Amino acid sequence: MRQTKSQVFAALPAPLTDDLTPQIRDALRQRGDKVVILDDDPTGTQTVHDVTVLTTWDATALTRAMQDESPAVFVLTNTRSMTPAQAEIVNREIATNLHTASQQTGRGFVVISRSDSTLRGHFPLETEVLAESIGGQVDGVLIIPAFMAGGRYTINSMHYVAEGDTLIPAAETPFARDAAFGYSASDLRVWVSEKTGGVVSVGDVATVTLDAIRTGGVDHVCEELLALQNHAYCAVDAIDERDLEVVALAALHAEAQGRRLLYRTAASFAAARAGITLRPLLTPDELRTQRNGGGLVVVGSYVPKSSSQLAYLLEHTTIERAEINVAQLLDDSSQAAEIARVVGYALPLLQAGKTVALYTSRELVTGNDAASSLSIGNRVSDSLVQMTSQVQGAARFIVAKGGITSSDVATKALRVRQARVMGQVLPGIPVWELDDDCAEPHMIYVVFPGNVGGVEAVAEVVAKLEGGA
Repeated sequence: MRQTKSQVFAALPAPLTDDLTPQIRDALRQRGDKVVILDDDPTGTQTVHDVTVLTTWDATALTRAMQDESPAVFVLTNTRSMTPAQAEIVNREIATNLHTASQQTGRGFVVISRSDSTLRGHFPLETEVLAESIGGQVDGVLIIPAFMAGGRYTINSMHYVAEGDTLIPAAETPFARDAAFGYSASDLRVWVSEKTGGVVSVGDVATVTLDAIRTGGVDHVCEELLALQNHAYCAVDAIDERDLEVVALAALHAEAQGRRLLYRTAASFAAARAGITLRPLLTPDELRTQRNGGGLVVVGSYVPKSSSQLAYLLEHTTIERAEINVAQLLDDSSQAAEIARVVGYALPLLQAGKTVALYTSRELVTGNDAASSLSIGNRVSDSLVQMTSQVQGAARFIVAKGGITSSDVATKALRVRQARVMGQVLPGIPVWELDDDCAEPHMIYVVFPGNVGGVEAVAEVVAKLEGGA
C-alpha cells in the first residue's frame, strides 16, 4: 500500500543524533580488516569519496589493495549483467584471490555484496557462493537495501521507493518487473523466501527494526546480531544514515565477539560500514580537466527514469543528439553499418568541442526468458562500447547512464583497471578520475545509475561538467 512519506516518518521514533562515525573508525582500526565491497555494477560508489575502485580482481591487485591503509576497496564485478553461472564463477574467483591476498598481507577482510537498492541482482546466489568460498560457518546475512540518496527506505521490513512524498512498495515499481530479476514481494522477509524458492520460510528471516535501532541503540542491535546463526537471513530497517551507523557499529561489535557476517546491501550501508561520511557535492572547479574536446553522454539504460531524464535533456538543452537504432544492432547484417553511422556523426561534433548525447532508441527489446533478455542487453551494450571506444579520444568527459552501460564503457572502452572515486556530482551520482593505466588517463567519468535522480538530473550534470571547462 502506498503511503505518505512525511506522515510515516513523523510517526516513527526519532533517529539518534550522535555521529557514530568516529567510533566506527576506531573499531575498524582495532580490527584492521579491509572492507571489500563487491559491486555488481559501478553504481555502488554512490556514497563514498577518496576510495579506490578496481575493475580487476587478480591476487596481485587485491594484495595491493590490502596493503594500503584505507579501510575499504570497491571491486567492480558487473555480475548483474551476467548469467547465474558466470556470476558464480566470478564470486568464487574473487573469494579465492582474497584468501591469497589476506595470507600474503596478514590482513583480514569482511565482504559486502553490494547490489541494487531496488532489489535486482543474483540473490541469494552471490551470498551463498561467497559464504561457501570464504570458508567457515557464516552466522548471518544482513539484507540492507536502504539508499537514502535514491529515496529507498525500509520500514517494518517493507522496502519502499519514494517518488516525491509518496512511498511506493518496491514490488509496485517498474524495477520489480525487470526481465531478469523481477519479484513480487516488497516485504523483505517474503522477498527472501520468494528468492530462495521457499527454502527459507518467511518466519525464519530475522529482523532489525527501526524501533530496535532508535530506542535500543547499538548494544541492543548487537544482541540481535549475536543471536544469528547457521546462515540466518536478517532484514534490516533504515530511513536515515544514522540508522545505518548504529547497525554498522553493532555489526563491528558482533564481529569482534566472533560472529561471521555477510552483507547484501545497497550503497549507503557500504559507506557506513567503512566509516566513510558523505562529502559536499563536487563543484565545477573540482571537475575541471586538462583534456580537450566535447562532452559525451552515453545512455543505455531503459528504466523509465532514464528515459524521462533523456527526454528532458533533449527537450530543454541544445545538446547534439545521436539516436542509435537498436533493431539495427540486433541484426547481423546491419549492426556494423549502424555503429559506423553513429560514429561518423558524433566524432566530428566532439572534435569541435560539442557535447553529444549518444542514446539507444527507447523501445525496450526483450527475449522470451531472463537469459535471452540478458543476451540482448549485452549485445546492445557491446555495440555502445564499440561506438564509445572510437570517439572517446575526442571527449573531455563522459557520462554513462545505466549500471551495465557504465560498467562496460569503463572496463571495455576506457579499459579502466583502477580509478579514484572523487565524490558525487549530484546525490547518488559518483564521479571517477581515471588513472594513468587506461585508454584515456585522467578522464572525468560520471557513473550515472539508471534509477537515480529527478527528471532534470542528466541535464544538471551536463551543465555542471560544462561549467568545469
